[in-house]
Amino acid sequence: MTHRLVILFFLIVIVFSCNEEQKHIEKTLPFIGQKDYDENGEEVPHKVAPFQFINQDSLIITESYLKNKITVVDFFFTTCPTICPVMTKNMKKVQNRWANEPKVQFLSHTVDPKTDTPKKLKRFAKFYNANTTNWNFVTGNKEDLYEAGVNSYLLPSQEDALAPGGFLHSEFFVLVDENLNLRGIYDGTKENYMDSLSLDIQLLLND
Repeated sequence: MTHRLVILFFLIVIVFSCNEEQKHIEKTLPFIGQKDYDENGEEVPHKVAPFQFINQDSLIITESYLKNKITVVDFFFTTCPTICPVMTKNMKKVQNRWANEPKVQFLSHTVDPKTDTPKKLKRFAKFYNANTTNWNFVTGNKEDLYEAGVNSYLLPSQEDALAPGGFLHSEFFVLVDENLNLRGIYDGTKENYMDSLSLDIQLLLND
C-alpha cells in the first residue's frame, strides 16, 4: 500500500510540473512602463531611450547594442559592500545558462562613474569571470546613467551618503526584448528568480 502511495505521489508531482511548464509556455510577457506615442500619435510600448556609454574596453556602447537581441540589464557599482556581489553572481549564472545562445546578452551600468573607470570595470568583470563578449559593463556621465536608470529601465539610482557605499540603486534585473521594450523585472538578489528570468528569456526567443 505504501509503495502505491509513493508512486501516486510522484505521478501527481510529474503532472503538476508538466502543467506548470505548459502554463509558462502559453504565457505572454507584458510590456512594462507607460506607453509612449509615435510620430503619428499612435500608442506604442515604452522603449529604452537613446544612450551613449563607455564599456570596459573603452568602446562606445549605444542603444543599437540592444537591437535584435534579448538583453538583461542591471545597475551596480564595483565597491558596493552589500547587494552587488550577489547580483553579479546571479547574473553570471544566467549568462552561463545561455552561453550557447547568441541572441542573449547582458548590460550592467555603474552608478559610481567617478570610481568605475573602464579599467576598473574590466578588473571587476575578470574577477567574476564574466564573458565580456556578450556582457558589457558601462560607465559614463553620472546624470546620463541615472536618467537611463529612471526613464529607460524604471530603476532609480542616486548618490546617498547614508547608503552603504554611498549609493542607492535597485536590486532588480530588467529583461529587454529585441525591439528595446521592457518585458520583465526580477529580484537580482534572489537565485530562484533567475529561473523565472530564464523561462521568460525562452519565451522571447520563441516569439
